Amino acid sequence: MILTTIDQVPGRQIQEHYGLVSGSTVRSKNVFRDFFAGLKDIVGGELKGYTELLEETRSEALERLVTQAESKGANAVINIRFATSDVAPGAAEVFVYGTAVRVI
Repeated sequence: MILTTIDQVPGRQIQEHYGLVSGSTVRSKNVFRDFFAGLKDIVGGELKGYTELLEETRSEALERLVTQAESKGANAVINIRFATSDVAPGAAEVFVYGTAVRVI
């Protein structure tokens, strides 16, 4: 599966257009990550627990997008974008979307 944030795949021609595909996941904070993040706030620096959580979340949402694109017969997704939103106290959604296509 070819994934890109641009509106074409360089060196390839779009043969079929399957439309919008998306993937999302909602994750909540972990009590232990919150505790250690609070400690890190005192001394400053990267909140590695949250960085890992967001990387996992983006990866899961992207996997769901790919699954949806494959089910439509696509071999590429173009114009990929990510969005996040709070859905409840302590829980956030990562949403990824793009256009499923078949390229040759």
